[in-house]
Amino acid sequence: MKYILPFAVLFLCYSCIPLRIAPKIKEDKVMLGKKFKRHLPKRYAYIFEDPKDVNEFYYYIDTKYQLYGQDVEYNVPFVIDGEEYYFSFHEVEIPDKTLNLVPIVADQILEKNGHDPMMEDFEFSRQGNWYIAITVADDRINDCLNPRHPAREKILTYLRDLRTEYLNTHHYVDVLFTN
Repeated sequence: MKYILPFAVLFLCYSCIPLRIAPKIKEDKVMLGKKFKRHLPKRYAYIFEDPKDVNEFYYYIDTKYQLYGQDVEYNVPFVIDGEEYYFSFHEVEIPDKTLNLVPIVADQILEKNGHDPMMEDFEFSRQGNWYIAITVADDRINDCLNPRHPAREKILTYLRDLRTEYLNTHHYVDVLFTN
């Protein structure tokens, strides 16, 4: 009996087993999009965590570049030092997924006693983490975030400023007055 109590406490403390943990990106990260999430293009992507609601980045880009809802997510033109570039963005969700042992054990006990399981919905838990992945191309469709591209550092500076402005702006109409 003296061994059951410590075992029960240990079981309750470690009853959630993480199956998948979303990456934590401190500020931003540049990596191949396909390695970050399978459905992203096989190009380098500028990736950052999005703490705002779904489609907020879409509304921000639509307002900032005055696109009026036309082709907001793909090939948005911008100019750096007289050169025109195009960026596309993807809102990506990577959920944390955990296996909860207490509901599984409780359902097993209920089934042994002839009752229907009541906690099937709680056996797995998910919490979503949202990211924005931006790819950039020039007019020759070259991957501008590739480490060998000559304008990569200028483009990264532009994207970091864009991310900072997006995260600090609450009313996107204000962006029109800062352009």
